[in-house]
Amino acid sequence: MALPTTRSVFPLNAPAIASTPSPALSNNTPVSSGSNNNTFLMSASPVRSRRSAVEGYKPRMISTIGAKPACLVNASVTYVGDDQIYAFGGFDQYTDEVYNHVLRLNLITRQWNLVDNYGDIPGVRMGHTACLWQGSKLLVFGGENEHRQHLADVIVFDLKTAHWTQPELHGPMPRGRARHSAVIFDDKLYVSGGQTGQDSVLDDICYLDLKTWTWSRTWKFVPRYDHASWIWNGRIWIFGGINDEMEKTNEIWWLDLRGSPEFEHAMKYGSGDRQLTTSRHRFPVPASGQLATGSTGYTANSSVQSYHGMNSRSPYVAPGSISSLKFHSSPNLPSQAAGTHFHIFSSGCMLDFVTPAEMSCETSLSSLELDTLRWQKLAEGKDLYSPNYRWHYCTTNPEGTHVWLLGSPIESAADGNNHGEYLSDVLAIDLRKYGILGNELASDSRSKMMPSSDANVSSHLTGIGADLSLTFDQPPESGSGADFIITADPDDDDYIDVSASDRSASSTTVGAVSRPIHVHKLILHARWPHFARLWSAQMAEFHSKKMYIPEPYSAVRAFLFYLYTDSIAPNPQNGPTLSDVAGMLVMSNIYDMPRLRLLCVNRLGRELDVEHAAIIWERAATAGEDWLKQRAATYCMQNFGRVVRTAGYRCLSHASLIELSCEASPESRVVGGDDLDLLGQLAGRPFHGGRKRSLGSAGVLTAGEDDGDEDVDDEGMDVN
Repeated sequence: MALPTTRSVFPLNAPAIASTPSPALSNNTPVSSGSNNNTFLMSASPVRSRRSAVEGYKPRMISTIGAKPACLVNASVTYVGDDQIYAFGGFDQYTDEVYNHVLRLNLITRQWNLVDNYGDIPGVRMGHTACLWQGSKLLVFGGENEHRQHLADVIVFDLKTAHWTQPELHGPMPRGRARHSAVIFDDKLYVSGGQTGQDSVLDDICYLDLKTWTWSRTWKFVPRYDHASWIWNGRIWIFGGINDEMEKTNEIWWLDLRGSPEFEHAMKYGSGDRQLTTSRHRFPVPASGQLATGSTGYTANSSVQSYHGMNSRSPYVAPGSISSLKFHSSPNLPSQAAGTHFHIFSSGCMLDFVTPAEMSCETSLSSLELDTLRWQKLAEGKDLYSPNYRWHYCTTNPEGTHVWLLGSPIESAADGNNHGEYLSDVLAIDLRKYGILGNELASDSRSKMMPSSDANVSSHLTGIGADLSLTFDQPPESGSGADFIITADPDDDDYIDVSASDRSASSTTVGAVSRPIHVHKLILHARWPHFARLWSAQMAEFHSKKMYIPEPYSAVRAFLFYLYTDSIAPNPQNGPTLSDVAGMLVMSNIYDMPRLRLLCVNRLGRELDVEHAAIIWERAATAGEDWLKQRAATYCMQNFGRVVRTAGYRCLSHASLIELSCEASPESRVVGGDDLDLLGQLAGRPFHGGRKRSLGSAGVLTAGEDDGDEDVDDEGMDVN
């Protein structure tokens, strides 16, 4: 079967822009401070030079070669690993064809291929979902066929064998639907919302137990279609899409799955409220005796749930608590009415990619932190998307570290008409460049519902890090077993400790140093690759068991504490503070430690505030973290009057002060007072004040409530 395409497009000349490499150490071997000094001297921070904005990270454009599939409507597009993206089904708006093709894009070769597939091949469909399951299978549910019949079948595609299977399902089958959402968690496929017959909007939620292939009961939730759903922190979340009034919405809803036996226990064969059914029903045979087939010639072997004349509302109330939140206004709140939005979940955040839909559309990448329900703008659209492209699909890897947008450039033929769009280009975005940790790191950084450790129960840390923290910076006479000393540049209020034997040798090279930090060579060797290389060098000075690092004492101590605990989480007792983390960011760059770098960028980006904005900007520039530098610079410009009065701003060097001032555009001017209030009125929102905070009940916002009477909190949102 030929790949549905009518033209070939040459690839764009847009090579990948590599991320800025970490500045190398001046020498791979240790540097001593002098022949008479027994203290080992590490290299200092790199000298920072001004860098052009174009040197920062830019997403990578991948232009495919060879045959390209038409840009199908409501197909499923899924990243499956190994640099491969699979597309299935969809509707061709130019030929009115509905497909059941399986297409594969290899991101390395940049080629699309039509996959030969076997087994119980499903019928044509659009508006279905395809979830990656067990790392090697696609779990397809529902959709709408060419006869406008809504499907409720489940088909499994094995990526290794290209073989389709249709499991026998049990329990009360949900209504057939399209343009719903589906997510797999804990061996359950959760399905919510969607459209069904007569274009009604479903408001239900149910799940399929993938161990027993048994459907749960259907519960009432929220009417939505074309929305996104994900599971995090024991809750299933819903955002975006279109409600039952055919309006795009910026409400977020969540259903608590914890503590409910209906959600936590596996469904057994035969459970449910209706008679047992299976999903292997075929379409009724018409009077002609011929089975209905799609345009591809395949028999549509899918069960159909039409329920003509039935109400689309579910009669059962969900066993868990349902809550919702409506955002009214916020400087960082993306409008759901403008642009083409793609919503994905990663690292405890919902990411909103606002891509161009028309030439004058405002675009961006924003995040909603689910633990604080606070919006942040991570990047301006001009730094992500070209206005000459339109993006139609979005997919992410299971780790939540990368996103791929699929679309095509805006092209017009010689006659001035656009003759169709193709999935010809991919925009590859590394989310880690924007401070997104990834799901694994984000889950590790959160506290667990269990004691910290057997030896240190009260610690804010977990596991072995809590235990090792008890031995950090404890002198040998305390029985800690410490066998190495590290010193640093003293902080302003730090006690200076320079021995007489070292003072003369270090006076011109090292100068005054901080109090000693007692550590263990074994831990540093295991956790710090650069230290391991120094240990292997076995230089004479190294055997003195002393080392000097020319960085601020608080940052060095926080860095060493990270080596013991694998944590930079805030702690009221011993930090690290944001200033410490900013210093650690520079050290992670010097010593090429990507995990620490990512943790630092994530925390600094999330907790950026007035007091630390200037120092974060300066340290991000030194470390070559362009995204964080630009984010901090924008924050400084927006809060300039407050930032210039902070200690962090006053401690900047003369050159840094000039460079930070130059972050403002040549047309910038300082406004305040009445002018600032006037700008707020022109923008449709106040720049300060005028907002109230209110937390309502934990129930669902019922129909008929007046939005205008609801209170708004600091982020411009209603909590219900």
